[in-house]
Amino acid sequence: MWTWQRIAVFCAPLAIILVGVIAWLFLRKTIRTRVRMERQLHDDPDINEYLVVFGWSRKVLYAPTILVSLISFALMLFKEAGVWESLNAGIVGGVWLAVFFVNFLVDEYEVSIKVLLIVLLCVGVLALWLAFLGWLMPFLRLFTHLWVSISSTGYLVIAIIFLLAIFVSWLHGLFYYVAITPNYMNVQIGPTETGEQISREEYSTRIDTSDFLERLFGFGRIVVTFADQRRQPILLLVGRIGRKAARLESIRGKLAVDRYQAQRESRADEIV
Repeated sequence: MWTWQRIAVFCAPLAIILVGVIAWLFLRKTIRTRVRMERQLHDDPDINEYLVVFGWSRKVLYAPTILVSLISFALMLFKEAGVWESLNAGIVGGVWLAVFFVNFLVDEYEVSIKVLLIVLLCVGVLALWLAFLGWLMPFLRLFTHLWVSISSTGYLVIAIIFLLAIFVSWLHGLFYYVAITPNYMNVQIGPTETGEQISREEYSTRIDTSDFLERLFGFGRIVVTFADQRRQPILLLVGRIGRKAARLESIRGKLAVDRYQAQRESRADEIV
């Protein structure tokens, strides 16, 4: 029996979606998304090169964990359905835990090549010491007693949580981004026209790829500092850092000249 309370609860999500669609129809011409800015810069005849970037959440570094979670979800579905009953759930959970642990280290700590080499050296020294005393194999057997068993639903929930965090970061980046051209930098801080345009003389940029593990994932940081020391630097975690670094270097090495101004100056020189 459908009471009015049940009908109201059922219609609530539809009403929210309808309000969102109506708001989008009324505000679509005033909303300045990152995609719209890229299209605008692409159509500008006076700008040959540009870079539009936003800062990802560090949860994007958990992409390997998400992938392994989805694979583990599929494997556990096979086991629970009786298709692959011999599958060892503990091994699946152990592999997932190892990948998650590596991702946690990448997210939590900034590891340079120097630190990584020191850690590997310490691990090698420890292994040699244990092998000399005859304790290496017993030490490794300790890890075989770790039994991590998660249901298929658990793996799916973990993947969805991380995917939602990454999606929220991407959605935030639609309205909070930085557009860099040879003459200026536009800092957008909202869904409408709220933003700031900064001339090229008032800021400088640098690329930070000191985190070696982070760089292995294809990520790095673009750091924007300002001539006004009272302003805090802008740090942007971006993917495909190698390609973006090359484009940023090319942009900062150029100065765009308005074609109409150049035509007026050339005509004035011809008259003289």
